[in-house]
Amino acid sequence: MNKGDLIQAVQKELGNDTTKKAAEDAVNAVLSSIAKGVKKDQSVQLIGFGTFEVRKRAARKGRNPKTGEAIQIKASKTVGFKPSSALKGSL
Repeated sequence: MNKGDLIQAVQKELGNDTTKKAAEDAVNAVLSSIAKGVKKDQSVQLIGFGTFEVRKRAARKGRNPKTGEAIQIKASKTVGFKPSSALKGSL
């Protein structure tokens, strides 16, 4: 499922009187709110769905696949998702 499919699913779930634009606005609002929440609070917990959280990656050594040369990879942050037990159980 991609973002377009998600918008269509939200529109269908909200009913036929909901426009595609309204469904798109709703999906965009949720996604931007999650992004802002993770950036501000480091974690967004949605009970029954899962938790989005900032994860830190330590600096490490790697290899350039083209040349085989050893390189230093900088420490970085990424966003991880941990599904709730309810979501895991539904799969």
